Amino acid sequence: MEPVSAAEIRGAFVNSTKSLVKAMTLPRDFDELPWESLDYLGWRDPKAPARAYLVVPRDGGVAAIALGTAASGKPRRGTGLCDLCHTAHQVTDVALFAARRAGSAGRAGNTVGTYICADLACSLYVRGLRDPEVPQGETVAAEVRVDRLGQRLDSFVGRVLA
Repeated sequence: MEPVSAAEIRGAFVNSTKSLVKAMTLPRDFDELPWESLDYLGWRDPKAPARAYLVVPRDGGVAAIALGTAASGKPRRGTGLCDLCHTAHQVTDVALFAARRAGSAGRAGNTVGTYICADLACSLYVRGLRDPEVPQGETVAAEVRVDRLGQRLDSFVGRVLA
């Protein structure tokens, strides 16, 4: 992913109000992000843990999507699978994120949801730059996992924009 500025991110939201975008807090390490290893920028708002954001390269620019999730839940046991990168995690390390749809559908209250790595670090997991606690069974090459992540991410963004 090419680096983007805070202003570009704030201007790219497709499903949020101006007041929520203004209140958004960028990631603490924004100036030190490993852009070359990211397929998208994802983070949870440090001031509002139930809010998260995705910034996805799209059509020569970026699309930014506001997400909501439970800030915390009851401890659960077992494993969960991220719908984007297909990384297995402890079930508490995968969260259901919901995005309000863009346009009139979103204003009517329609949302789209999917299970995503709770830390939104799918790009790092598929490249082997971060290891999940659960041993992975998938043995395909990192390039294949990166390509599949891109396809699933594009599908999710398309559902938000539809």
